[in-house]
Amino acid sequence: MDTDVLIVGAGPTGLTLGIDLARRGVAALVVERADGLFPGSRGKGLQPRTMEVLDDLGVLDAVLAVGGTYPVGMIWQDGRRVGEHHMFDADEAEGAPAQGAGVPYTGPWMVPQWRTQEILRARLEELGGRIVFGREVMGVAQDAQGVTVRCADGSALRARYAVAADGGRSALRRALGIGMTGETVDPKPALVADVRISGLDRDNWHLFPPRGEDGGFLAICPLAGTEDFQLTAQFPEDTVVDVSADAVRKVVAARSHLAAEEVTEVRWASEFRPRAALADRFRAGRVFLAGDAAHIHSPAGGQGLNTSVQDAYNLGWKLGAVLAGDAPEALLATYEEERRPVAAGVLGLSTRVHRGEVRRGTATTGQLGLGYRDSSLAAETRHTPGPVRAGDRAPDAVVDGVRLFDTFRGPHWTLLAPHRPAGLPAHVRQAPAPASYGTGLFLVRPDGYVGWAGDTEEGLVEYAKRVGLC
Repeated sequence: MDTDVLIVGAGPTGLTLGIDLARRGVAALVVERADGLFPGSRGKGLQPRTMEVLDDLGVLDAVLAVGGTYPVGMIWQDGRRVGEHHMFDADEAEGAPAQGAGVPYTGPWMVPQWRTQEILRARLEELGGRIVFGREVMGVAQDAQGVTVRCADGSALRARYAVAADGGRSALRRALGIGMTGETVDPKPALVADVRISGLDRDNWHLFPPRGEDGGFLAICPLAGTEDFQLTAQFPEDTVVDVSADAVRKVVAARSHLAAEEVTEVRWASEFRPRAALADRFRAGRVFLAGDAAHIHSPAGGQGLNTSVQDAYNLGWKLGAVLAGDAPEALLATYEEERRPVAAGVLGLSTRVHRGEVRRGTATTGQLGLGYRDSSLAAETRHTPGPVRAGDRAPDAVVDGVRLFDTFRGPHWTLLAPHRPAGLPAHVRQAPAPASYGTGLFLVRPDGYVGWAGDTEEGLVEYAKRVGLC
């Protein structure tokens, strides 16, 4: 074997998985078709749940240092400011970080995707992880022992498991013959670009309602922590969008009071057509799909990158446990069992946000309420379950002066109980359960979800054996 896990794609999904595996001592190799990391801002909003994941992975301070909150929208007409537009519900107005009720981060935190990837790459390499650029995947074969991935340069890579994290046009997914089912969210194509503009302030998200013959809107958002703006412009159906620098400047001049020359630089530009699609399967043998390779979202509501990061977070601890010989291979079946229904639900949400049927807000798009109550890994044994149940996200709290998220941080399980039951291994951390969880004992998974909850310790060790803890 060249490595234990081969991760195809060095986007947020692949880098997150690489970090999670590296901190568990798993040999993993990330291969990327391009010669470097993705250069654009595209997925710029990190949701509260993703901030918690990044905290656990050891990169939150870096993310907070380079990001910022979302500005209020400013509507322009004929060169005049005519009103404000609040993109988010009031519960997201202050952005992250914040405090209260087990939710340490509230609202989206803006960081351009290219910068998020730089931070993740630095953390991966700090942990000893590797990325190989310029390696395009062409085919895949499997046997009982592992996976062989063929590359365009004639080389082949051998691993015990492989993960397709190579985007919506995933070469690895196509090589596996896994289809995607979906719909066009909006038939109108859009241009997205990272630009520098001399004639706009950076205090607002500038909105220019449709005018002129093409009838398309223009939005220009200052990207926190940079000198750049993200430009988004919509076009009529069947338009072939020109992404050249001159075309970007012409769009700005036609749809706003700005002159073309006030766009001083076009750093990156791309066309996209909003659609929603879900892979028919998230697994084929020893190969798993994660991120955009498994689900494609409308950009509305900032769900795509966040759902993708959490795919990796769910898969990482399971691969680590199986590869270490601590858990049965059957544990890997719970990845698709848990993540595919979540992805399907989030796809529906992002589509409704795009169509204006749902408002953005921590309660709707923050992803804090997503969980796995119906999973085979969720064992709720209490006679009267409290507000936090098996399968739920384990909220933050302070108990006896100790913050739970500090206790959770790391690749381990945590028992919330007044004392440590016999038979539980030493590497399981232990802390008192907070009153906010309700009565009982709680065994929290490495990805921050409650696996088992009980009135007493009866059944706890049996569950621990089932998931490979004992």
